[in-house]
Amino acid sequence: MAAARRVRAGDPRAGFRRPAEPGSAVPQGLIRAARKSGQLNLSGRSLSEVPDHVWRINLDTPEEAHQNLSFGAEDRWWEQTDLTKLILASNKLQCLSEDVKLLPALTVLDVHDNQLTSLPSALGQLENLQKLDVSHNKLKSVPEELMQLSHLKSLLLHHNELSHLPDGFGQLVNLEELDLSNNHLTDIPTSFALLINLVRLNLSCNQLKNLPADISVMKSLRLLDCTKNYLETVPSQLATMASLEQLYLRKNKLRSLPEFPSCKLLKELHAGENQIEILNAENLKHLNSLSVLELRDNKIKSVPDEITLLQKLERLDLANNDISRLPYTLGNLPQLKFLALEGNPLRTIRRDLLQKGTQELLKYLRSKIQDDVTRPNEEPPVTAMTLPSESRINMHAITSLKLLEYSEKQAAVIPDELFNAVRGNPVTTVNFSKNQLSEIPPRIVELKDSVCAVSLGFNKISSISLELCMLHKLTHLDIRNNFLTSLPEEMEALTRLQIINLSFNRFKVFPSVLYHILALETILLSNNQVGSIDPLQLKKMDRLGTLDLQNNDLLQVPPELGNCETLRTLLLEGNPFRTPRAAILAKGTAAVLEYLRSRIPA
Repeated sequence: MAAARRVRAGDPRAGFRRPAEPGSAVPQGLIRAARKSGQLNLSGRSLSEVPDHVWRINLDTPEEAHQNLSFGAEDRWWEQTDLTKLILASNKLQCLSEDVKLLPALTVLDVHDNQLTSLPSALGQLENLQKLDVSHNKLKSVPEELMQLSHLKSLLLHHNELSHLPDGFGQLVNLEELDLSNNHLTDIPTSFALLINLVRLNLSCNQLKNLPADISVMKSLRLLDCTKNYLETVPSQLATMASLEQLYLRKNKLRSLPEFPSCKLLKELHAGENQIEILNAENLKHLNSLSVLELRDNKIKSVPDEITLLQKLERLDLANNDISRLPYTLGNLPQLKFLALEGNPLRTIRRDLLQKGTQELLKYLRSKIQDDVTRPNEEPPVTAMTLPSESRINMHAITSLKLLEYSEKQAAVIPDELFNAVRGNPVTTVNFSKNQLSEIPPRIVELKDSVCAVSLGFNKISSISLELCMLHKLTHLDIRNNFLTSLPEEMEALTRLQIINLSFNRFKVFPSVLYHILALETILLSNNQVGSIDPLQLKKMDRLGTLDLQNNDLLQVPPELGNCETLRTLLLEGNPFRTPRAAILAKGTAAVLEYLRSRIPA
């Protein structure tokens, strides 16, 4: 009797039912609810197989129809909804039945965290399927039939045992999310290039030695994760992926970073735990949107001054490298909130300072900027690694890196033997910064057919020579911290110039020749004495994205500047004007431009 009472208490209608199938762990109440909602969640029920009546939920007449019961409005089984969402996650399934094809309306099928070793070919008949999650199983292959799912938007295959993928992968043209992480993949099908709607691609924790160059055709891709593979290089074509916002290359075997000329939207670049030795201007100069740069645990020896072009940088991780000194101008990055430097042989920064946190560190770096100018005769530190004779000419840099460097020597002139050593090698980068130069070395004109970037910062130069104006391939010119008061009109010949850094000079007016160099994308003119700008001329500079006029003598900001809609970064802090007020400046460039436009007289 007690047993009978227990049955009755558990289900008042148990006596009217046929015995449940052995092993069935799917209550009829769930099935009834699924007919109404079109959704069935059977996760975490220790199922070793899916009961047949689940596959046939939309075909069989419900059990309650055989019972002599009255139906309320809510129980009209004949008004059932086709099953669109089936969740079978976290069970003990070793296979899926081909009967899955009996659920043609499915848009979501989730069988993650089971023990599946294969998938049924009938999956290819679920033509409405949009999301398929088969992650955390034991799959060794993907059936070709899966490539017929033309409406599939999300395919999650991570944490399986896949060693190869079907060649027809590119047929999944509507795919937006693809996770293949934690498998045994050694290569990627070239048909991936056809996945032009893909937004997120995770290839981390595989055995990839290279990426196909065709991956660059994925014009919608915003996130690419290649963490923990065996990549030694990254295809240069990757740099053309204009939509890319997050790139993870951690834990590979990279020796250098690619250049990113088109990745204007890239916000995060993670390349820690590689074997990167050189970080140069070409790697950084186009990354105007970068907010996170993670390069910890590499072999980087120096940080280029151009890192200060990354005006949106919020996190910079350079821990555990071989960096001995930093550009002090790093302290001027306006958004930087986190700077990790521990584990480097830094000679100019005390260890206790590193432990005081980012803001103290940045304050210290800013304080040293002026020291670089006011204490020019201070000898650079001598290390046991560098002999004076070797430090004069670095032939490896000239021939392999195309770099002509003679910086931090406190030299009044650049020695002729340095130019003689070039011997026809196509030098692209010149770094004569942090010396005592009072003029630009005339022999720089010998490099006019190859040089693209020239750094002459932290010298005593008071005028730009005509020889510099003949470097017709020049794209980057850094001449900050000098004694310049004007620029010659002949500079108009530098038609390829994209970035110019004139900060910490003695300009009292905005150099008018800059208005005529229409290739300019970045003008850095902070810490001068500029009193006015011409917004109508600036508006003609349709490539100008960054204009830094901080700490000048602007008494007013012309409202017409608001019409310069190509500007993504406009920095005006530290000027004596009253409007826009600080609260508006703090809202960022878009808000400032909108405010200025609102002030234009009708």
